[in-house]
Amino acid sequence: MATRENNRQEWTVTGMDCAACTVKVVRAVEKLPGVSDVKVALMTERLTLDLAPEIDRAAGTEAVEAVVRQLGYGIAPRGQEAPRKKGLVLPGADQAHDHDHDDHDHDHDHDAAPDPGHGAPGHVHSHDDPADRGKPWYRTAKGQLVLMTGALLAVAWVFELLTSSDLGYWAFVTACVIGVAPVARRAFAALRLGQPFTIESLMTIAAIGALFIGAAQEAALVVFLFAVGEVLEGLAANKARDGIRALAGLVPKTALLEVEGKTREVPAETLEIGQIVLIRPGDRVPADGEIVDGTSGIDESPVTGESVPKTKGPGAAVFAGSINAEAVLRVRVTKEASDNTISRIVRLVEEAEEARAPTERFIDRFSRWYMPAITGLAALVVLVPPLATGADWGTWVYRGLALLLIGCPCALVISVPASIASALSSGAKKGLLMKGGAVIEAAAKVTQIAFDKTGTLTHGKPAVTDLVPAPGVTEVELLAVAGGVETGSSHPLAQAILRRVAAAEVAVLPARAAKAIPGKGVEAVVGGEKAWVSSPRHAGEAGGIASEAIGIAANLEAEGKTVVAVFREGRPLGLIALRDEPRGDAAEAVRQLKAMGVGATVLTGDNPRTAAAIAGGLGMEFRAEMMPEDKLAVIREMGAKGGVMMIGDGINDAPALKQAGVGVAMGSGTDVALETADAAILRDRVTDVPALIRLARATMGNIRQNITVALGLKLVFLVTTVLGMTGLWIAILADTGATVLVTLNALRLLGFDPAKAR
Repeated sequence: MATRENNRQEWTVTGMDCAACTVKVVRAVEKLPGVSDVKVALMTERLTLDLAPEIDRAAGTEAVEAVVRQLGYGIAPRGQEAPRKKGLVLPGADQAHDHDHDDHDHDHDHDAAPDPGHGAPGHVHSHDDPADRGKPWYRTAKGQLVLMTGALLAVAWVFELLTSSDLGYWAFVTACVIGVAPVARRAFAALRLGQPFTIESLMTIAAIGALFIGAAQEAALVVFLFAVGEVLEGLAANKARDGIRALAGLVPKTALLEVEGKTREVPAETLEIGQIVLIRPGDRVPADGEIVDGTSGIDESPVTGESVPKTKGPGAAVFAGSINAEAVLRVRVTKEASDNTISRIVRLVEEAEEARAPTERFIDRFSRWYMPAITGLAALVVLVPPLATGADWGTWVYRGLALLLIGCPCALVISVPASIASALSSGAKKGLLMKGGAVIEAAAKVTQIAFDKTGTLTHGKPAVTDLVPAPGVTEVELLAVAGGVETGSSHPLAQAILRRVAAAEVAVLPARAAKAIPGKGVEAVVGGEKAWVSSPRHAGEAGGIASEAIGIAANLEAEGKTVVAVFREGRPLGLIALRDEPRGDAAEAVRQLKAMGVGATVLTGDNPRTAAAIAGGLGMEFRAEMMPEDKLAVIREMGAKGGVMMIGDGINDAPALKQAGVGVAMGSGTDVALETADAAILRDRVTDVPALIRLARATMGNIRQNITVALGLKLVFLVTTVLGMTGLWIAILADTGATVLVTLNALRLLGFDPAKAR
């Protein structure tokens, strides 16, 4: 049986400038036989869907592409450029597309493929030709269309001035008909696909109706303003996409591959795991890897947002996209191009667009009935006054036509995804990753934060500070047994003990059958006899700590140290004390959180005295001696009082991270940090926690502003149109203007600095 991965298909769709475009594509494509789980991402221009196993892949993809082109968009398999136009054409005019798809051995029905546009509540669009990116607006296809429609309008005005108003009227009729013809074609195409309520259909009705009541000049002006609004929308949408494109461009296209002592330039995407690449000073790292030779400062700001270069030498990991600042490095590739850190971040940002916020889902539901409702209201405005009071038909037909143009909810539906996309892009540049709008909305509502201690509030690199052997036991014996138990463990405390063993040059006793005792410690068979390294509390229950050592352990813990007891069956061997220092910015992070009205609590498996010493110094509350199930219960308890966020290292406390309203993994670009929880902080900075919340709150504030602008303008012009204070051209200007305003407002988030306390 075919797997989901085998049946998942992916395309790039160009020409989408608002969220209504995505709705139109989804509704049309999901009606095709054998197609399911259709998703369209506006900012990343991505269409994905599942094809049923029984559907021929070639036939299925051809059907999808034909429908998308029929709607008026450019489409090509993901990774290939969408088809480009040849020459300048009017929106909707037939055109030949230059297809050169190696994986498609079929012809496309070009006659059924009008020039890209959109119409489910939206605007007419030409292809967003990739070749247009970076060009001045007037050199793009859309810009040239504006110039053409503007020229037609100007010619009509000149003709009227040079001749008579009667002949001028027909000049405006001609300009309007030429401009609206492609719109009418797309309206009919959408109607055939079962989508009658589109802006194309409303525009067509409004333009033709205006001609019938003698408002030819205004009808021609509306067509021109429509084209101008389209250019502005396209510019704004592309600006929002630039942030995501910039992420993908961080990894260099080529790399210096070393083979048998010689180097040659190869495409970075062809690098394989295990190969050695040479990275010169000033070069970007072409792949995730491990330094095998050389020491240099590595600027990781493109990946993590960390502005201070880190000195790294042999054995240290480096991320693709980071910059080698000082000396030549030889690096062994550890991940393929498709799996490097930058690729994973870009993929996360792309996929995050599908995790829609509750507000966005509500707006989508609202927009589904808004447009039909406005259409019905327009019909009532046209019919009721003349029939009920004998009012002038021409006046009320005009007002009804103007009201039709208010029926496009484009500004409303773009208000949320534009802000979300800008926030995701802005956050990714600063090492703050959030998996979608739902996470952003939840993070904005957080009132309490639970911190894991080790590796989150502290550096995660404890050091042994005290050795307290039991009577008759030497330090060497204590370390030999402890080292045997901890051999192979990756826990920070275990690593600290093993480092001390290595520094003392103690021979570790052979061990086997090691296993962790959750929340208590580790046991193993060391030197043929069972041994334990555990918390003093557990050791006391097992008879593994002498009575006089209990007081010593308490004193060490009061100093903020973590104490473990080492013992064999019924025989204490001694205590080992370790200390893990809080991160330098932890106290400042807690201060910022308090200023934001967010409470902070430490959840740790450590003893109360150590927890109190750490938490007290940071001004936090704490819960100590917590088993994983205890942390889960506390998160539930906190969640009942409001939004709760859990910060951990992405490895431990998985149930608590999952239970929290927002689970945040903290770690320097690790796989776990990118894939677990709801969000990830790539820098080891505790101050990034309040920054994450600040960004989320700013995003939700931006969304509220956008919704207010979109609905406010609609409401104002709905009233003024019915009262006859505004007409057709003001109605279309209000629609396109609102869309541009909310998009530009969303783009402000690209320059938002969440690190600045406000």
